[in-house]
Amino acid sequence: MKRYDTMVDLLAEASGKDRHIRFIDGEREESELGFGALYERAGALLGALQARGMAPGDELVIFSKSNRSFVIAYWAAMLGGIVPVPVAVGISDEHRHKLFRILRQLRRGTLFTDLGLLQRLRSFATENGFEDIEGFLDSRSVLIGDVQPDTQGEIHAASPDDLAFIQYSSGSTSDPKGVCLTHRNLCTNIRAIVEGLNWHAADRSLSWMPLTHDMGLIGYHLSTLAAGMNHAVMDTNVFVRRPLLWMSKASELRATQLCSPNFGYKHFLKLYQRKGLPDIDLSCVELILNGAEPISWELCETFLAALAPHGLKRTAMFPVYGLAEATVGVSLSPVGREYERIVVDRHSLNVGEPCLAAEPGDADAVSFVKVGRAIRDVEIRIADDDDRLLDDGRVGHIQLRGASVTREIYGDGEATAALFTADGWLKTGDVGVQAGGELVVTGRQKDILIVNGQNYYPHDLEEILAGIDGLELGKVVVAGATPSKSQTEELLVFVLYRRGLDDFRPIVERVRQVLGERTGLEVDHVIPVAKIPKTTSGKVQRVHLLSDYLDGAFDEALAVLVPAAAEMDEDPLVAELEGICREFSKERRIGPDDNLFEVGVSSLTLTEIVLAVDERYPGKLDISDLFDYPTLREIAAFLRQKAGATG
Repeated sequence: MKRYDTMVDLLAEASGKDRHIRFIDGEREESELGFGALYERAGALLGALQARGMAPGDELVIFSKSNRSFVIAYWAAMLGGIVPVPVAVGISDEHRHKLFRILRQLRRGTLFTDLGLLQRLRSFATENGFEDIEGFLDSRSVLIGDVQPDTQGEIHAASPDDLAFIQYSSGSTSDPKGVCLTHRNLCTNIRAIVEGLNWHAADRSLSWMPLTHDMGLIGYHLSTLAAGMNHAVMDTNVFVRRPLLWMSKASELRATQLCSPNFGYKHFLKLYQRKGLPDIDLSCVELILNGAEPISWELCETFLAALAPHGLKRTAMFPVYGLAEATVGVSLSPVGREYERIVVDRHSLNVGEPCLAAEPGDADAVSFVKVGRAIRDVEIRIADDDDRLLDDGRVGHIQLRGASVTREIYGDGEATAALFTADGWLKTGDVGVQAGGELVVTGRQKDILIVNGQNYYPHDLEEILAGIDGLELGKVVVAGATPSKSQTEELLVFVLYRRGLDDFRPIVERVRQVLGERTGLEVDHVIPVAKIPKTTSGKVQRVHLLSDYLDGAFDEALAVLVPAAAEMDEDPLVAELEGICREFSKERRIGPDDNLFEVGVSSLTLTEIVLAVDERYPGKLDISDLFDYPTLREIAAFLRQKAGATG
């Protein structure tokens, strides 16, 4: 396809195509928006924003639960030279803190949101002493419901090197970093993606990835629009609550293009393996892009085997690699080929050293999936610690350059300088190797965790945990590991502790509770250690703790710390609910009167528990009911009440 000069040109041409976007907001809640109607409605919203004084170069923070409102606002800003700033709507305090910090960074920002969200933000700002943010929310917010577009706005004549939008990664909440993307960055990367995937107008895509995520927005809205294909956007929360709907809709819509990171396959399979699916046909699916977090070979195999009876082809599994600093896409696998892996000794993954092959059954064997070759207009090199090129087969830092690579981090010269090597290559922070001409990502050099497709910085989580009595910075270390038998990354917390293990159990529960309440994250293990390894300059060496963990050094202590199985409640229904919780809550013991929002399990785990209850008591319990009935005993009473009302 041709490369457009600007995104404004891209949308203008797309508006003449007889194609539409389908928004899936529930099992029976759907709407369509044609490309032409999108252009008109975005132009009208632009007129309303301009009437309120917004001008080219101003920033519009899009903070909305509605994908339809998001898309229209995004393009309205783009058409007017206003810089869209997508921010995810989360449920934790940390999400609100992150939004407030972003608002403080922007030069001339305006918040575009709905009344309910704005009221909650105001309450949070007042309760936590954010006086400057209270003023911002009162004077510089535009409510979706209050905007009454009546005239088309004035289209801004953008140039290729103008700032198109700011992409805040999900990583740092204490110091959010906005990746600045120009029209040239976007148009270059979109062309490479469409060409590399062989997309065409007859394709149909379906994505549940959030539009605030680079894969969801650029990969499965902007690029699909550029390709001229019909595409469906499923609300992420709908997928979380009803994961089987993903494949049911793929069959119904005859979708050819899907996507999901690791956790999506795992979440889908948990319910599929218990309930199955009706007679659906997935032979239409050509590609399922797999990226955004480390790719598990074992999980891919399980997923493909499960859906093979429904016609899903092995060649559909399509590993990719990308990052926000490179717009989104960096490398793609060959279309039509079954995905491949390498199996190596995990002790041979040090930078500069050759990656040694191993047999799949070896104790120290680890599999890594090949993620293909660099896409058009991107170069990849593997470098040593001094940024010197390494030979193929040696592990090193993955570095990039090309027309889709960002020029800067918004308003942060220091972070921008740290992003590049002296000779101008982008430092991805990832570590990998070239194997047979294809890229393999083996780990991360930067301190970052990837949980459910979202990035988190360990130091942010450590600062939260340092507020617990007895813990402090430097004595608590957060890290992520993927053991050989695990399909997703585990979240680990190491705590400096030299007393008896019995006294450590309350610390375990407190760590899980605090991190769960503040961030929505679920800790896999809290591990006592006698020493925190550090460099001579005092920097924590997470790699040594992780190596000890993978070598089994903490297995004995962890076995002692596993809670003893408590007796089930005398109430048979409460006992049944306890049994369901044990299936999904890993090592966490959930008692009949424990508040489910305070036991340190993630929202995803709570959803899985509710789905399992729904299997046994169909239509009786929804995830929203937990806010009114947060304990198992209260849920049991609620279920009996519902049964009595319908009996």
